[in-house]
Amino acid sequence: MRKTILFRSLSVTSKLIIVNVAVFILALLVSLFISNFTELVALKPIDFIHGINLWAVITSMFMHAGVMHLFFNMFSLWFVGRFAETIIGRRRFLWFYLASGIFAGLVFALLAGFFGNGLGALVFGSADIAGVGASGAIFGLIGLIAVLTPKNRVYLIAGPLIAIILQAVAEAIFPGSAVMGVLSLIITVYIFVSIFTLFSFNRRTMKIALPLEMPFWLLPFIAIVPLVVIGLFVPLPIGNTAHFGGLVAGLIYGFYLRNKYRKKVKMLNRYFSRE
Repeated sequence: MRKTILFRSLSVTSKLIIVNVAVFILALLVSLFISNFTELVALKPIDFIHGINLWAVITSMFMHAGVMHLFFNMFSLWFVGRFAETIIGRRRFLWFYLASGIFAGLVFALLAGFFGNGLGALVFGSADIAGVGASGAIFGLIGLIAVLTPKNRVYLIAGPLIAIILQAVAEAIFPGSAVMGVLSLIITVYIFVSIFTLFSFNRRTMKIALPLEMPFWLLPFIAIVPLVVIGLFVPLPIGNTAHFGGLVAGLIYGFYLRNKYRKKVKMLNRYFSRE
């Protein structure tokens, strides 16, 4: 009984994180018995446009490719989700999170499925590569906040992101090289160190993670545009089209709420302008 009450008292953001972690662990266990389980729940564009595994547009947003992928997404959801949930309320937050995640998956599947061949794969992603993760829904929340509180200050943790990009570039230049093993280890250690420094609340040590302070309206551009440009030259393990789809959903819903609740939004922005 106490466990039930405790779970109900948790924020929707916390519950979503618990669900994502639980699904990740469950998927690992199921994969031991069903070898093609990931193929059934991951969103593969070429399959989707041919009507195969259509449910993957939902299941894929709760799946993750590895521990680091899960950690980064849940880390982002924790900070962005709590703020968005406070602004728009628990019930509206949950429905929007699910809707933006599904919309992001549809944009990813349709663009990559129809245009992800040849040079188009560099822009829209390959039609043959499946996508998983909660980042589409998270970008929906980012777009929402960017519209409702555009001047609110936020930190982009650039260090780990730059490290992942450098690793992808190095793998493209030196495929199969023994150096990559050492480099991957160094990058993994740096990423973990960067994340732990954020919880130290020490400004000097936090600089290791290269936090970039910016207004929230700028965050979507910084988080998407550079990755799209780099992706034109080096394949990145990042679903830019899914991020873009989630962002569009967030912008649309954000402007809807901004117009419907103009007085509340003005009060909200006045509050953050004083901070």
